[in-house]
Amino acid sequence: MTVDISLVIPAYNEEQRLPRSLEAIAAYLTSQPWKWEVIVADDGSEDTTPDIVRAWSARDPRFVLLRLPHRGKAAAVRSGVLAAHGRFILFTDADLSTPIEYVETALALLREGWDIVIGSREGAAARRIGEPWHRHAMGRVYNWLVQLLLLPGIEDTQCGFKGFRREVAHDLFLRTHLYRDGQRPIRGPRVTGFDVEVLYIARRRGYRLAVLPVTWRHVEGSKVRPAVDSLLMLRDVLAVRWNAWRGAYDGEVAPAQERLPGD
Repeated sequence: MTVDISLVIPAYNEEQRLPRSLEAIAAYLTSQPWKWEVIVADDGSEDTTPDIVRAWSARDPRFVLLRLPHRGKAAAVRSGVLAAHGRFILFTDADLSTPIEYVETALALLREGWDIVIGSREGAAARRIGEPWHRHAMGRVYNWLVQLLLLPGIEDTQCGFKGFRREVAHDLFLRTHLYRDGQRPIRGPRVTGFDVEVLYIARRRGYRLAVLPVTWRHVEGSKVRPAVDSLLMLRDVLAVRWNAWRGAYDGEVAPAQERLPGD
């Protein structure tokens, strides 16, 4: 199957927000010259999310439902990425808080030779619209710890919009240790720091990373739980640091090349 772009969308109980997002995605992608697929990695939803995707798939087989047990966003993204056929693989949140039009810019950077493109809500060219103050505060404290312990210089690891060359995506997600398939099912939404592990491995492996400033909009219905998720994400950062100390990510390391906002 020859596909230019695979767009992976992790979804957990998204019956309210997903229909509008899929409409926007379909309108955008059908206007482009690329061959594409959309993989909705359903994280064990208990509402009509799978039925919504099945209806889209019946109309257009380029929309694919990947039905998964409920193990959290990290496992859903990983499964979606490893199931993708595209030369370039991107993932974005089901609420499209980062507008779908950024796919074109991300694709241009990947075609220029960058291995990874990450959306960033930080930097002079980035904007945050409608974000609750407590969520922003939580994010900045978390990023301070991430930069201190693992990824100095990357000001936003948690934006839900990222893109990869296919071979790079598969290499990275096959090397992750957090939230791998086969772990016990969980209850409720689970927002984690899996992005930090992926980017940490990418830096160790010398992949070229471009930071793309985006306009990000807070959308009602967010699955983020500030108190609980802050603790889970802190635990993930410490787990990655521990894995690094014990050699879990050892291998050939080359210097990373990165484009930062304003470069």
